[in-house]
Amino acid sequence: MFNDFSIPAILYDLQILGQAVVALLLGGIIGWERETQQKWAGLRTHMLVCFSSTMIVTIGRMLIVDSQSIFSDSTLRLDPVRLIEAIITGVAFLGAGTIFRDPESNRMRGLTTAASLLAVVPIGIAVAINRYILAVGATLLILFVLRYMHAFERRFASNGKKEIHTHTD
Repeated sequence: MFNDFSIPAILYDLQILGQAVVALLLGGIIGWERETQQKWAGLRTHMLVCFSSTMIVTIGRMLIVDSQSIFSDSTLRLDPVRLIEAIITGVAFLGAGTIFRDPESNRMRGLTTAASLLAVVPIGIAVAINRYILAVGATLLILFVLRYMHAFERRFASNGKKEIHTHTD
């Protein structure tokens, strides 16, 4: 179905590329926030994680459709959740590279950036399954957390304590 060069297949590919652009833009919004805060993983990294999530899920969906027309149900078992598990494993690897302990100040650095990389994964997945309102809403919620909760945390979490050494990111 999807492996030919017919007009419907070409139009479908163009639709997927449109989804990829949306994923790049939404991931870029989160990445831009990290970039403006001068964090290790910024604009391009977040864009690529969101893009990758969209493309992996979309191509996985295409493979499921193609495989079902070739193999019988008893021959091939397909589980779309495995695609998400694979994406999360890859992003966990990237996120781990952004987390470091600063022994001098007894602080962890990069935790929020690692979490933001993980947070753009469901945005990309939502785009891949055509849930654009969900993707945009999640982007705005993440942006709110990154931009405004840091100020809230600084103002109210210390609550009279001189220092909090959990993480700075």
